[in-house]
Amino acid sequence: MSKANTDIREMLREKQIPVYAVAAVMGVHENTVFRRLRFELPESDKTTFRRIINELAARNNNK
Repeated sequence: MSKANTDIREMLREKQIPVYAVAAVMGVHENTVFRRLRFELPESDKTTFRRIINELAARNNNK
């Protein structure tokens, strides 16, 4: 059985963004993010995750 949302998980790894940082932007606990990633997300939610990850990565690159 493969994990759901492997594209989002790989993006987090590649850009070295911790889940707690995504959770902080979303205003939720990091466990909530992990729970949401358990099952395949609709494309609209994936777009939100991608936007947040890219924003955090851009902030890290500007430091």
